[in-house]
Amino acid sequence: MFVVGSPRSGTTFLAGAIGAVPGFADLTEVTPLKAEIPLLATLAEDEAANRIRNILDRVRTLTLTRGVRAVEQTPETAFVLRAALRAYPEAQAVHVVRDGRDVVCSLLERGWLSAGRTGGDDARLPYGTDARFWVAPGDRDAFQASSDAARAAWAWRSYVTAARSVGERVVQVRYDSLASSAPQIAAALGVAAAPLEASLNRFHDRSIGRYRRDLTPAQLADVERVAGPLLRDLGFRD
Repeated sequence: MFVVGSPRSGTTFLAGAIGAVPGFADLTEVTPLKAEIPLLATLAEDEAANRIRNILDRVRTLTLTRGVRAVEQTPETAFVLRAALRAYPEAQAVHVVRDGRDVVCSLLERGWLSAGRTGGDDARLPYGTDARFWVAPGDRDAFQASSDAARAAWAWRSYVTAARSVGERVVQVRYDSLASSAPQIAAALGVAAAPLEASLNRFHDRSIGRYRRDLTPAQLADVERVAGPLLRDLGFRD
């Protein structure tokens, strides 16, 4: 199964919670897949599906997880989710949606999209202001010239929009309701809810709504300009 969502949306926690259920194993973020996704996103769906399956089957062999249901949690998989589900016809996906304003706070804290940030992640994808593969070619200059808050909101909007575009075999859950989402997720996975409930009961996040204290009026205005319609469509309102 696949756990997707914007970075800093709880995908790591949820994948770990599902991976703790008997019969499942959390693969964490699969670095070879993450490194390949910018290319996979440009390929035909069937070709991308074959490549995804080849990568994940190798990882499952190396990690001795072929006898259980593997949980893949790379956020960027949202951009190739149709191909990933095509690669595994019996797979399910769970999309975690967190308030984009709180995601912006966390991304600003990490600095991954911020001006002056150098280096890159474990998949050698660069940090900083350079436009990522999920930015349309005609928007690259605007993305790079935007404020740090606007780029973070742009990222949240892009990941969430990509995951939401795949309706079939995708369960959407709210980050702020993860503790009570076990029945919904368990039903989609065809497993008993109790073991997952026990895992998810560990969820306690006092950062929900942090944007009210952490974002300046100017930053909030940038977030609203970039992601306001999607925030409202998802029910995130003051």
